[in-house]
Parts: sequence; structure tokens; C-alpha cells
Amino acid sequence: MCEVEISMRAYVKMCLHAARYPHMAVNGVLLGYGGSQTGCLYLTDCVPLSHGLLPLSLPLEVALSQIDLWRAEKEDGRVLAGYYQANSSLDEKSPSTAAVRIAGRVSEYFEDAVLIMLDNRSLSVNAGVPPVIVLQQKDRRWIPKDKNLVMWRNWEEMRNVVKVLLESKAYRRLVDFDAHLDDIRKDWTNQGINAEIAQLTSTANGSTG
Repeated sequence: MCEVEISMRAYVKMCLHAARYPHMAVNGVLLGYGGSQTGCLYLTDCVPLSHGLLPLSLPLEVALSQIDLWRAEKEDGRVLAGYYQANSSLDEKSPSTAAVRIAGRVSEYFEDAVLIMLDNRSLSVNAGVPPVIVLQQKDRRWIPKDKNLVMWRNWEEMRNVVKVLLESKAYRRLVDFDAHLDDIRKDWTNQGINAEIAQLTSTANGSTG
């Protein structure tokens, strides 16, 4: 069983997506590389997909196709490595039928893909523990992954970056694929948010350049 490491960028953007639409279900695709052959799956980024009504087959296929094309153009070895979802209910953190279906579709791109469910109850400015549940597919069923196999390189730093961005309401600038389809001028790759995360990370590490 391979380890899973969640990067700063992937984690922060998942949290911002959930904060952007606190009373709605949100979901997205995770990008990464590695897997069982290397012993560790590195989740490096996420692409927010939708909010409210989760995508039907045609919009989902359009989004996955565009994301996969954009990923391939980067030529950095990353793949569609997972799927994340936060349910609309505060206390519901189990995978819905939609989560299972879409995660299964993503796993067709990459067999070691994971499913991450966000724990809305634990999502806060000062989350004490990572508010995520990582599931892996086994015998066509999604089961929770051993927490000892989910790696956090610097959890305290991640907490602090999320806190700063939530307090500054940076989530208002996050764009998911739904919003992009409503206005194609909006950037679903969220390069602006990526830059903010990178700046906060470099500042925390003592770099000013």
C-alpha cells in the first residue's frame, strides 16, 4: 500500500473551495504523480470542478477532458490522481453516490487514484487536525486509507496559510469549472491563488524573493 502526500497547494485550494460555497456540495480533481510503483502518491494540486448540483455526465466529461489536456501540455509527469468532495451537510462526510461515480471515472485515468472527503465539521480557521478522509479503491469499493499512510510535510505551516487566506477572504477569488463555464474569462487553473499560496509559503520559510 503506497503512502499519500498532500501538498500545500492541493490542501489549501480544497479548503478555499469549501469555504467559497459553505452551504453547497463542492468537488474537484486532484493532480499528482507516483503511486504504488514508487511507494508514494504525491498530490500536488487540485482543480475545483463544481458547486451545488454536482456535474452530470456531459459537463463532467468536458471538464475532465479539458483538465487532462491542460495537464498533458505541462509535460511534468503529473496525472489525474484523485477526486475530492465536500458534502452540503455539515455532518455528512461519507462518499455520496456522485462521489463514488466520479472517483471511479477518475480512476480510469490512473489506477492508484484516491478519493478525498472533506470533513465540514472540522473545516475551520484553526483546524486542529487535517479535516480530510482519504479513501482508496479496493475490489471496486472505496475504503478509508490507513491514516499512518497519509503524509503531511508541514501541517502547522498549512494550517497557518489556510488561516491567513480564509481571514482575508481569498476564497472569493477562487474559480471552479462551473464559474468558468458561466464566464470563460475566469481562470479555472487559479494561477492567482497559486501565487498567493506560494508567496505565503516562501514568507513562512523566511524567503523574501
